[in-house]
This record gives sequence, structure tokens and C-alpha cells, in this order.
Amino acid sequence: MKGDTIQIFVSMVIYMAIVIGIGLYFSKRANESSENYFLGGRSLGPLVTAMSAEASDMSGWLLMGLPGVAYWYGLSDAAWTAIGLAAGTYLNWLFVAKRLHNYSVIAGDSITLPDFFSNRFKEKNKFIMTISAIFILVFFTVYASSCFVTVGKLFNSLFGFKYQYMMIAGAAFVLFYTYIGGFLAETASDTMQAFVMIIALVIILFVGTAAAGGLVVVVQNAQAIPGFFEFFGIASPTVADGIQQSVNGVPQFGPAGNYGWYTILSTLAWGLGYFGMPQVLLRFMAIRDSRELTQSRRIATVWVVISLGAAVALGIIGRSLFPTDLKTYSASESIFIVMSSRLLPSMLAGFVMAGILAATISSSDSYLLIAASAFSKNIYQHLIKKNATDNQVMNMSRIILVLITLIGIVIALDEKSVIFTIVSFAWAGFGATFGPITILSLFWKRTTREGAIAGMMSGGIAVFVWKLVLKPMGGLFGVYELLPAFLVSCVFIYIVSLMTREPSKEIQDEFELAKKKSMEN
Repeated sequence: MKGDTIQIFVSMVIYMAIVIGIGLYFSKRANESSENYFLGGRSLGPLVTAMSAEASDMSGWLLMGLPGVAYWYGLSDAAWTAIGLAAGTYLNWLFVAKRLHNYSVIAGDSITLPDFFSNRFKEKNKFIMTISAIFILVFFTVYASSCFVTVGKLFNSLFGFKYQYMMIAGAAFVLFYTYIGGFLAETASDTMQAFVMIIALVIILFVGTAAAGGLVVVVQNAQAIPGFFEFFGIASPTVADGIQQSVNGVPQFGPAGNYGWYTILSTLAWGLGYFGMPQVLLRFMAIRDSRELTQSRRIATVWVVISLGAAVALGIIGRSLFPTDLKTYSASESIFIVMSSRLLPSMLAGFVMAGILAATISSSDSYLLIAASAFSKNIYQHLIKKNATDNQVMNMSRIILVLITLIGIVIALDEKSVIFTIVSFAWAGFGATFGPITILSLFWKRTTREGAIAGMMSGGIAVFVWKLVLKPMGGLFGVYELLPAFLVSCVFIYIVSLMTREPSKEIQDEFELAKKKSMEN
């Protein structure tokens, strides 16, 4: 490696060493009990709750996937996605956070999302718990693979190392410190990484704008590309075999595409996903005092608005600075890396690009831990070995951590994978499977166990059917699968709940108690 590259590498190694140190520091406390390992003993403060929730949610797509969309297609697709996500973040913290925290304590002191659903409906055969755990395992394995793709692309772009080797090394690193530190290590490192991510975005935003000649020049360049700088239009790169064509160093684009209200509604639907994201909902459950969630909401909202806005802007600025450097949609997701390595001193570039590692690590650790807890607590302990000790549950969770990592590695082996596409599918899966039942179980007393099962099953299945069968037909079926699947789930919950016997007095009394406590706080 060259001198500059070595400095970048050293900066990132130092960063990774700090993360491992955090895992080691919390390992003793994490291993005291399964509640500490999976939920941190409900001891999180408002800052850690907010920052770790957002860092674990955004993943590597914030610094690679979203800027890549803006670089390739222009403003509209990326901006409307960001607007939907910002709105969803705020509404989730406003309406769901406090009620879920209080209800999860009242409903059997639940420490996982499947626990809460099962305890909420007082089920004896644990069917809701089982299907919840299965969906979490499936979608979080896909989600984790997107993080491994991010790490592989990062080190391949920076150092020229073989993508597959770097992807596997990154997966092993995340597995190691999640394995030893559990939820406490995860939330502490996520908080640090949230600061790294937003600082990295802001630094590149200002440096990139200055290097491009100022904001006016960036806007003029973007407006010169048909549909690139429009909210109701979209750029159409001219490609041959997936590679964008250029003439005399000028990237070629076709006529602007139309970005109508139906497409906008589809893109805004990203915000619905928040109501079903286990890694975010778990932070609501883990805070030490529900009254502190108001402060957490403000912190989280500010962080999200700044981060998403900066990520979209980077894609626009990157097209002005490096118009022909990234010739495929997959390659466009490296625009943040290109800007960092070319515009900053080596050591600072290493710090900034640690932001990508931060985004990736802060998400993948959450995905692995929640998926492992879903199996070990909700399937192994309740169905397979009902008399399992706390140590046996934690040992099983670590076995599942390894298995999920291996499956995620297999999914991520293709270096042409597009991070944004992988994330969008898993996001839709969680949003449609858990979003409607989370909202209705918290705010509609008439929701029944049968309605919950019907809603979760129909929402999860609808994502697969719409994505794989209907969406390829185009037209009205081209809408993001989260929107129709979310609506399908809501309809099934409502209709089946009305068709079945109303919840028992015990369930209704708990609902009213959770409602009252949330209003008091």
C-alpha cells in the first residue's frame, strides 16, 4: 500500500480497536443475565437511547446506499425517501415509544419484541412468539448481509483487497464484539458511532461543496442534467450492459423520467417501516424511564434530519465533482468513499471513512443480536427446552449469532449487490410484518390474538408476493412493496379481530393500565 493508503488504514484500525475495547468493557456486565445481554437491564439514558436507535437503524446505506441513489438518479428518489424516513422517525418516537415501553413492562416485563406480542395477548402455545421470531430471523439475516456488502465494498474501493475477503473479515469483526458484549456493548458503541457518522457526513458535505466551486456551481451542474435536480422528475442514465456511457468525458443521460404522485407515495412509504423495526422498538423498551423519551425524540429527530439531508446532498455534489468515475448503479454507492479519499488528508479521510464502518457496525450488531435473541429466548427456551437455564439461553444465542453470520456471508458473496436494494426488501419485510400489529396492539383494545396472527402472516407474505410476483409486471404494481403489504396487514388485523371473540378482561385491563400510565408520564 502507498503511504496515504497506509495512513487511512491505520486510522480505521485504531477505530476498530476502540469498538472492540467497548465490547470487552461491557462483557462482564452483559453476561450477568439474559436480560442484561439482550436488553441492558432497561438502563439506557435518553442520549444513548436516541443515538443508538438511529445509528442501528440507518446502517451503511446512509453513507453509501442513499448517496448512491442521488448520484445515479438525482434528487427526487433520494429526497422523497429521506422525507418519508424523517417523518416516520418522528411519528414513531411521538406515538409508539412511550406506550411500548410501559406496555412491555406491564405485559410480563417483556425483553424482546416477540415476548411482548405473546405476553400482550396472553397466549399459551406461543404461536405469535414463534412466527415473530421466524420473520425476525429471515429478514435480519438479509439485513445483516447488506452490512457485510458495505464492508466489502469499502475495503475493496480503498485498498484494492478482494471484495469477498474483506466482506468476510468485516462480518467476523462484527460477530466477535457482539458475541462478547451483547446489548450494552452494542448501544454504547452505537452512540459513539452515531456521532462519527454525522460528523463524517457534515465534513464531506462542506469540503465537497467547496471543491466543486460552491453551492451555485453544484446546483447549475445538477440542473444541466435532465430530471436530475427535480422533485417531480428523475434522471435516466444512458447505459449499455449496465455501464453508463460518456462522450468526451461527459456522462450521457436520456430524457427526464416522470416522478408522479403515485411514485412519491410509494417512496414516502419508507417511513411506515419504522413502526415495525425491532432494532428501534427495542430501544424504546430499554430506556430506564419513559419520561425521558421526549428528550430522546428531539435528539433522534435532529440527528436524522441532518444526516439524511447531508447524505442526499453528497450524491448531488459527487456527480458534479466526479461525473464519470462511477459508471454502474452498484459502483455509484462508493461516491462517499471517492470523495473522502480524494478530498481529505489521509488521516482525516481514515476517520471520516470510519463513519461507514460505524454505520455498518452499528446496524449489523443490532441485527445479529436481535435475531439471535429471537431464536434463543422465543423458540429455544419456550418451545425446544422449556427448562433451559439463563446460561444455556445465552450459549444458544451465541451459536445462532455464528449461524446467522455465515448465512449472511453467503448472501453477500456477490460483489455486484446493490446495498439500497437489499435494505429496501428487508425494511419492507419488517415494516409490513410488525408495523401494523405494533400500532394496533398499542392503540386498539379490540385487537385479538387471531387478528395479530393474521396481520403478521399476511403482511410478511405480501412483501414476498408483491416483490417477486407482482412488481415485475410494472404499472400500478411498481409501487414499493411496503405500502401494499402494510395495508394488507392492517385490513387482516381489523377484519379478523372483529370476526373473533373480544379479548379477555385481563387483557383489556392491562391495555387500560398501559394507556393510563403513558398518559400520566
